[in-house]
Amino acid sequence: MSTATAIGDVPSRATDPVPGRAPLLVRQVVSGLGEAVLAAVVAAVVAAMGLVAFSTVQWPAFNSSNVTKAMTTVGQVAAAVLLIAATALLRLHRWPWVAKLLSWTGISTFVTVTLGMPLAATKLYLFGISVDQEFRTEFLTRLTDSAALRDMTYADLPPAYPAGWFWIGGRVANVLGMEGWEAFKPYAIGFLAVAAAVGLVLWSKLIRADWAVAVAATSTAVTIAYAAPEPYSAVILLLLPPTLVLAWGALHRPSDGAAIPESGRYPTAGGWGAVVGTGLFLGAAAAFYTLYCLLATFAIGLMGLVAAILAVRDQDSDRMAQARGRVGPTRWRAAVPALTKVVVIGVIAGLVALVVWAPYLVRAARDTTASSGGALHYLPESGARLPLPMFELSLLGALCLLGTVWLVLRTASSRRAQALAIGVAAIYLWTLLSMAATAVGITLLSFRLEPVLLVLLAVAGAFGFVEGARAIHRALNEPARFRLVAIVVAVAGALAFTQDIPRILTPEITTAYTDTDGDGYRADERAPSSVSFYDRVDAALTTRTDRPRGDTVVLTADTSFLAIYPYLGFQALTSHYANPLADFAGRAAAIERWTETQTPQELLDALASIPWRAPDAFLFRRSGDAYTLRLAKDVYPNDPNVSRYTVSFPKALFDDPRFAISDIGPFTLVTIRD
Repeated sequence: MSTATAIGDVPSRATDPVPGRAPLLVRQVVSGLGEAVLAAVVAAVVAAMGLVAFSTVQWPAFNSSNVTKAMTTVGQVAAAVLLIAATALLRLHRWPWVAKLLSWTGISTFVTVTLGMPLAATKLYLFGISVDQEFRTEFLTRLTDSAALRDMTYADLPPAYPAGWFWIGGRVANVLGMEGWEAFKPYAIGFLAVAAAVGLVLWSKLIRADWAVAVAATSTAVTIAYAAPEPYSAVILLLLPPTLVLAWGALHRPSDGAAIPESGRYPTAGGWGAVVGTGLFLGAAAAFYTLYCLLATFAIGLMGLVAAILAVRDQDSDRMAQARGRVGPTRWRAAVPALTKVVVIGVIAGLVALVVWAPYLVRAARDTTASSGGALHYLPESGARLPLPMFELSLLGALCLLGTVWLVLRTASSRRAQALAIGVAAIYLWTLLSMAATAVGITLLSFRLEPVLLVLLAVAGAFGFVEGARAIHRALNEPARFRLVAIVVAVAGALAFTQDIPRILTPEITTAYTDTDGDGYRADERAPSSVSFYDRVDAALTTRTDRPRGDTVVLTADTSFLAIYPYLGFQALTSHYANPLADFAGRAAAIERWTETQTPQELLDALASIPWRAPDAFLFRRSGDAYTLRLAKDVYPNDPNVSRYTVSFPKALFDDPRFAISDIGPFTLVTIRD
């Protein structure tokens, strides 16, 4: 997709592909995808080589030494040198393919070093296997065990959480012969490196190639700092800003009005290449991360509405100039092209999304979904206010302020500013809608959009810096040294921010070292947690059951066990990530009823009477004469939105030969004999 196609600078007429445009459309799409694939291969190789190299050295733990911090800075400087060299070659118009390779290598090196070096002494990714990273690891483990689209926890259910990123990761782990938990870190870092390189390719199709390097590097640095703990959403975030520019170029084309050339050949594809690219992005976003997909869809819908209004206004202005205001009944036809493209984008996105969502939608159409306790029941303090990062006293705050100023000054004249401004406006509208939705008992999770706002404003700030420096240079009669000053300031500012990223991510990195991994080892070399007994629990389970792990249901409150081994669970840890089709509340009530049974036979009868597949095993904690499970319930609108409670099973309920009981460390494993 060419710059002209995306931004609409070259006159063209039709809004639908016509003879002569189809070959150009195909060429643009194939060319763009081809270059993206090459960039992805380069980034994957760089990430793989870097992570393998890091693993060959015995590094000290991040939370007890500054060695990995120092090595991270060295690697970031090396990446900056590659990006500067690429930018210089692009400005000089020399060796364009060498420049591209340097830029792809530089940006993927930056991602690999910034995340891989601080985590070099642990097998775990940011946040280890704690908090939300537990269910993400569980999902990757499930899809490593099987290529089928299965729920992360429950038996016989399709996934309700977008499976795209996890399915690809599961296949990668399976090919490499790695366990899901172990593959999480290298896969997440490698995929982020690939996404950064692909994002750079997309930017280079929309703006000047040398500017594209600077803008993509800015976007990548902010994304890594504030979105990397959730790698599948960060992948979408890296591509969102250029996609907004791409979509605006497709929808708002004020020069579309020229006559059809006699040759039937056109200089552009009329924005249809951008339509295809935008549709593919939205489809991928739907398969990876629902919230960002909905935000992007909302923003592009706003773009379509604005583009339609502007098209009608421009037509009215032309007619008034020609006929003194006599406007015919066809005035609203000018809105049709933009709205038609919005519909086509939606169709393409829907078709791509169905690859992941079809099983769930088919099942949901015939089953009852949960009426409460869903993912929309969460309102932290940050979700109850408008985010205003441009007024924070930090380097990023200054860049966001510069971006805000640039958006205000350039929205009337710059297509890039218009696209980014609509994206920023969409975030603020979404935030207000989310706060208003609390009146009906839900939220729209607007607090999770703060990284998106940071990235959009930072990208605008990068444009503002480049254009502002150029304007100052001209205002000062173009002094010879000014460009060097601007370059030094930009590079120094970039390094000041990037070398601070490990500090920003310190809690997440530290958790990766203090959590016990699937091998029963803590990377900070302190005593491991009870997770170190999981291998013995697994050995006992595989000995007692004749089913594979992926077909054995375990009821446990220690759900990190399900993140390391691909056993099915009877109940998720919380309702907020539980499959709506699983009836979280109904299962919790059933568990409580089981604790009230009086004899082993009553318990077995109760297990046989439930509408879901019953547990094949229980993994308990011990407390006196009882076995306990610590469960959770939704208490929204309270913050925290989850309340923990404990249920106790009298040990006498399992005093029967139909149960096999083993004490393993702090756990008691109870299996049901067939």
